[in-house]
Amino acid sequence: MAKKKDTRKRRKQIEIVVPRNCPFCKGRLEPDYKEVDTLAKYMNDRGKILGKDRTGICSKHQRRISLSIKRARHLALLFYTPEI
Repeated sequence: MAKKKDTRKRRKQIEIVVPRNCPFCKGRLEPDYKEVDTLAKYMNDRGKILGKDRTGICSKHQRRISLSIKRARHLALLFYTPEI
C-alpha cells in the first residue's frame, strides 16, 4: 500500500532569540508583587505572562516572576485582561 502524502500546510515558527541576561541575578534583586511597573515588562499586551525564552530571565526568577504577577493580579494591582 502506498503512503499518503501529507497535504497539510506547516506553519513556520518564528524564533526570537533573546540572550540570557537575567537582570535579577545581575542586580541581586528579587521580583516583588508590589513593583507593578517591573512586572508589566514580563507580560504581553494581552495580559499573558511571557516565557523565559522570550524574556531572557533564568528559570529560578521566571518562577518567582510568575508567582509575583499572580499575586498582583489577585490583589488587583495588575489586570487579568487588557484594558478596553
